[in-house]
Amino acid sequence: MLEPLRQGLPPLDPASVSNAASCALPPRYEAVRDARQFTRRTLDQWDIGNRFDDVCLVVSELVTNALRHALPADTPRPGDQDAPVRLHLMRWTERLVCAVRDPSHDSPVAGDSEDFSAESGRGLFLVDSFADGWGWHPLAGTLNGKVVWALFRLGPSA
Repeated sequence: MLEPLRQGLPPLDPASVSNAASCALPPRYEAVRDARQFTRRTLDQWDIGNRFDDVCLVVSELVTNALRHALPADTPRPGDQDAPVRLHLMRWTERLVCAVRDPSHDSPVAGDSEDFSAESGRGLFLVDSFADGWGWHPLAGTLNGKVVWALFRLGPSA
């Protein structure tokens, strides 16, 4: 169900992006709320607010994973001085991509889906269930870390 994990974005022409927005997220868990609010405002501006519930769930999971698993243990969390996690939303005519950049080179790892009483560990299964596709890829060049992305197909009327 979660294979292949390491893959780039599906073929999408960057020149045909109709809308793009991005926000920096501080290294604290309140940033998940900020990401949801940013997503709500952005989708409303793009007139695709009807997709908010699914997209918001996926954004919340991706940002939570980045904050919980991708930041070094010594990353200061109380302040806003650095924003090691960044949320990108990109819209094509019939597709929306949510991408979360973080400083870790470690691949995302799905938790054990067998323990339904667990309070965590199912985030990537939720992403897989609610998005039309997802994956990750390491960053190259001067950027450190990776991007974990999720793709949503939008109807022609969206």
